[in-house]
Amino acid sequence: MAEAYIVDALRTPTGKRKGGLAQIHAADLGAHVLRELVQRNGIPDADYDDVIFGCVDTIGPLAGDIARTCWLAAGLDQGVPGTTVDRQCGSSQQAVHFAAQAVMSGTQDVVIAGGVQTMTQIPISSAMTAAEPLGFSDPFSGSEGWVKRYGATPPSQFRSAQMIAEKWGISREALEAYSLESHRRALRAIEEGRFKREIAPLAGIEHDETPRQTSLAKMAELESLFGCDRVTAGVSSQTCDAASALLIVSEQALKRYGLTPRARIHHLSVRADDPVWMLTAPIPATEYALKKAGMRLEDIDRVEINEAFASVVMAWLEETGYPHERTNVNGGAIALGHPLGATGARLMTTLLHELERAGGRYGLQTMCEGGGQANVTIIERL
Repeated sequence: MAEAYIVDALRTPTGKRKGGLAQIHAADLGAHVLRELVQRNGIPDADYDDVIFGCVDTIGPLAGDIARTCWLAAGLDQGVPGTTVDRQCGSSQQAVHFAAQAVMSGTQDVVIAGGVQTMTQIPISSAMTAAEPLGFSDPFSGSEGWVKRYGATPPSQFRSAQMIAEKWGISREALEAYSLESHRRALRAIEEGRFKREIAPLAGIEHDETPRQTSLAKMAELESLFGCDRVTAGVSSQTCDAASALLIVSEQALKRYGLTPRARIHHLSVRADDPVWMLTAPIPATEYALKKAGMRLEDIDRVEINEAFASVVMAWLEETGYPHERTNVNGGAIALGHPLGATGARLMTTLLHELERAGGRYGLQTMCEGGGQANVTIIERL
């Protein structure tokens, strides 16, 4: 099978809720990373085969196939198509998978995979609440098959985070200590300029707005969410606004355009777990991916796992035994934000740059997703 190569990867800063990117239209936010990616790599825009973007809650400015709209808003060749993917929080990681699979199949040579989300303008679950006037309180109400199998109470990510904390015996204090370390790592990364190469500044913003100077004392004062006594805003990912994108090409494209690959897609897979638990799938998905790839966790130099909630990552660390020192070393979504459809490509962008900084060879990315799913991607730095 043909190889798929990562030539470039970049992202916007993460703009905090109601922050510096809050008023930028989603099409213009995504257009920014697309335009930068095309300009930096010298491939004629008409030669791109496809643009695949992840996005969640595709209503309002996020509707109408935002991938295609972002490309057009960037002023790029209108003959290039675009398609939008929704695998919930893993949408743009799935976009990377689809792009790599297109290249590996030999049907396409130059593909951009990425994602965009403007959570200030379109809050999380907007697509679900939009159906309330039609009599649907959630996506599952009215489904006899769903209720028969999983019950009438719809899945809740907050309840899942609480269930995980309880099952793995993780106290609120431990969750808060983990979250504080996420902020500390992110602030250190900013101070040391670790994100500089991966961020395309926008609207005068050069750094992520989301990391906070906080403390365990401040976190202890936060109220619990939705009756979950161990889950607070402090141990949860932040809503934010951002876009991210990667350029994925074939070996033929490398030669044709004189490109230097930075990484190779070594493995990609996706698995699922109980949708009521929802956030546990990265554990079996990681095991499955390593087995398929013929690898051990000891072979992996860096891991990026989405910090949807602190309990998700802490349970994964306990089950896998992988060292926290090599996981989310520059902070995670608790500090850097979780712009839903853009997060997967943001994590991959950070993973690539961190492998280059640290001189590592293999990096693994995974994340929990709605429906109890999890993508896993393993890349090899070249």
